[in-house]
Amino acid sequence: MKRMIFGVVAAIAWLGTGTLAIAQSTTITISPEEETTVTKYITEHPMTSADVPDVTSVTVGTELPSSVELHTVPSVQKYRVAVIKNRTVLVDPGTRKVVKVIETK
Repeated sequence: MKRMIFGVVAAIAWLGTGTLAIAQSTTITISPEEETTVTKYITEHPMTSADVPDVTSVTVGTELPSSVELHTVPSVQKYRVAVIKNRTVLVDPGTRKVVKVIETK
């Protein structure tokens, strides 16, 4: 009986971690045209790079403080743009989390 309960608990824990991993790995889709639009916008409208003391590196999932200004790019409706530590990032304005780092030349 104890083995059966342990097996059920282990199975639930395993399923729970798989679900958690899926929930945390959010993938965004931005078309090549939208990425080009963002890159062009940044080139034509230079932004001052924000220095965020608590952020050591800018990666997907980094939450930006409200002190960081988010910019709207025409024809990119869902996300906003910011430049953090000289890196252009797309940000979900609802969560203020970085959803994509745009590599610029």
